[in-house]
Amino acid sequence: MSAMLPISNEPVLPALPATVLPAIAALTASLGIPRTVLASDEEIAYAWRDLPREIREIPSELRDALIARMCVAVSTGLFDGAINYAWNAAIIQLRSKVKNFGLPIVAQILQADFEERHLLELQDSRLLDLCLKLNLITEDGFFFLDQCRDVRNNYSAAHPTIGSINDREFVTFLNRCVRYALADTSSPRGVDIGAFIAAVKGARFTGNQFGVWLQRLNATHDAQRQLLVAMVHGIYCDPNASEPGRLNSLDVCESLKASFNAATRSDLVNRHSEYAAKGDEPRHTASVQFFEKLGLLVLLNESEQHAVFFRATERLWNAHNGMNNFYNEPPFAERLYEISQQGAVPETVQEHFVQTISCCYVGNGYGVSWGAAATYEMLVKSFSPREIAAMIRLAASNQTILGRRVAGLSSCRQRLKQALHLIDPASVPSGVKAWYDYFIA
Repeated sequence: MSAMLPISNEPVLPALPATVLPAIAALTASLGIPRTVLASDEEIAYAWRDLPREIREIPSELRDALIARMCVAVSTGLFDGAINYAWNAAIIQLRSKVKNFGLPIVAQILQADFEERHLLELQDSRLLDLCLKLNLITEDGFFFLDQCRDVRNNYSAAHPTIGSINDREFVTFLNRCVRYALADTSSPRGVDIGAFIAAVKGARFTGNQFGVWLQRLNATHDAQRQLLVAMVHGIYCDPNASEPGRLNSLDVCESLKASFNAATRSDLVNRHSEYAAKGDEPRHTASVQFFEKLGLLVLLNESEQHAVFFRATERLWNAHNGMNNFYNEPPFAERLYEISQQGAVPETVQEHFVQTISCCYVGNGYGVSWGAAATYEMLVKSFSPREIAAMIRLAASNQTILGRRVAGLSSCRQRLKQALHLIDPASVPSGVKAWYDYFIA
């Protein structure tokens, strides 16, 4: 025996009385018109049978007078009237979603006056366009509801019809109205763009203020969230922006970045590339820093990643070779470690990266920066096999700074041995295994 499909909250419609179907035949006969001008008894029976399956998907609070009238129309075979009631119910629900999104916010997005009377006067086709723009319906939903709009205009009792529909066509129509308009009661609220931007550009967020804006951003839909993220990226990159505004922008994006979808990431990269294409160096430089601070360097192209890694490596190297290096190295080492955790080090800067870290780890004739030692250990432990091979080859060559330090200073030889002990022997490439064994011994 096959398992039965689960049915939840499915309404049980009363059986069609034995008098209903014969009454339709009697009515047409009394008017002297063929019975075939109305839906057949079989079509009515099948539509009535399928009706509960569709109605169960409509939340109970939306099962109103229009749904009741639709059922009555189906029971008498008036499918043209039934689709009109179903469509009106769907349109009312879409209007409700727009209203809940916030009419003032819709006006901001449209850059035009938009009050409740404008919503009520909006043609169905324009309403569907607006719902798609506000992301209240999906592209699939827009496609199928727009088809339903055509069916309603040409085959319903709302206008003179060009034909009739049968039970299967009606059920399909109802299914689309339910699936893409009536079944989903979620109604995201829009974010007041002007107020949000003013808050970001203002003083540093307080804890409560930031919590309120974050809640609103999470409650809206992806499309508006993407728009607002792009706006705060622009604020961060603006050379004239205040530092509180830049920090507020980072706070917002840091809290939202886990929910960035592909479209949001793509939009940020496109805006970043546009700065480069226009030669807007101040904004492009700030944008690179934006990606760095959010841990999103992996989204940038390889040449830009190279520049970021090279600059961070060079700053550490300069601090290591400068005055008071033991005190100055830690922040530069920490910054380089943060960047290295965002993705693989570009091959073009890998050797410089490895040599800098290795030299800093083994130190010089005066010792090492103990304040940065723990960071150097984490960097060495995270070396890839290619980077491990580079470190060993550099240590084995008397043509490199690392090689000369290891060859000339016993303290550096001992520190190199400690560095190699941080590495899993299984990660050592076979090409440098002999030198690895030599240094370990």
